[in-house]
Amino acid sequence: MSSLHCPSPQPSPATGESVTGVALRPGRDADADGFVALIGACWDQYPGIVLDVDAEMPELRALASHYANKGGALWVAEADGGVVGMVATVPHDAGIWEICRVYTLPTLHGGGLGHRLLDAAEVHARTAGATRFVLWSDTRFDRAHRFYEKRSYIRQGPIRVLHDISNSLEFGYIKPVTGIEVLDAAAAASAERRLAEILCACVDAGASVSYLPPLAPDVARSFWKRAAADVAAGTRVLIAAWDAGVLVGTAMLELASAPNQPHRAEVQKLLVHPSSRRRGLARALMLRAEQEARRAGRTLLTLDTRAGDAAENLYRAMGWQEAGRIPGYALNADRSPCATVFFWRQVG
Repeated sequence: MSSLHCPSPQPSPATGESVTGVALRPGRDADADGFVALIGACWDQYPGIVLDVDAEMPELRALASHYANKGGALWVAEADGGVVGMVATVPHDAGIWEICRVYTLPTLHGGGLGHRLLDAAEVHARTAGATRFVLWSDTRFDRAHRFYEKRSYIRQGPIRVLHDISNSLEFGYIKPVTGIEVLDAAAAASAERRLAEILCACVDAGASVSYLPPLAPDVARSFWKRAAADVAAGTRVLIAAWDAGVLVGTAMLELASAPNQPHRAEVQKLLVHPSSRRRGLARALMLRAEQEARRAGRTLLTLDTRAGDAAENLYRAMGWQEAGRIPGYALNADRSPCATVFFWRQVG
């Protein structure tokens, strides 16, 4: 399904008009004029994008029926009798639901309406059995990309060429409702913001992962930007975990590059957001890391962790062997010294 997207970003008290009084309701075929006007207002923000309903989007004339015939649903955000936002979702095979036509009136950007619309579509799809979301977004819509990435969507797959009169190219985005994914370079780059939030939250909660609190968001972003570059270079494997549609955890494999260590990799940055712990996500990430290590031809894994952390018990329970410990190896959040335990595990 070809569509272009112009959603509002994450709510901010500093931008956007109030969305008080805006009501969400099911879309109707009779909303056609409102849909055309809304999409036109969004596309007017981007030179070179042409809206020709009859030639390229005739389904807008009866959009509710269009989605209903596909087993999907359509919503409208209405204010003062006018259409100020819209979203649709439609099922594909094997639990995959596509999010379509996320638009809000440009004067309402930043007020949270985009989140309300996307919430409505995602909840509907999840209730209907969705296990994975997909969407497409025009490559020119940087604001939309930031919005989707804040909502835990990541880039996946090649750019789609629409061959339309606007010469449109589209990025593909996905997110699982719950699950583990290995990120390629494009996905890693698109996940930088969310991964930085996870890293900051973990460091602020006292995790010993190379940084001391408070960790500045731009420092965290720089770390993940370097990690994405390593993924592109083939020297790092980046793994991410979602729970209830939110990216909440990650782990990495650094593939040893020394000529005499082609069989080794190091597990790094096993992180689960503090609000999502004790749900088995760390174990799931470790199991996937071991699987990806074997896939990469690595048979020996190493890692280190602060002595006494919950991670130490997890590693022992999963069969990791202690190689030794170094007292005073790193600093706690209060700058007191702490011991570090080094572990190894054969996985092949």
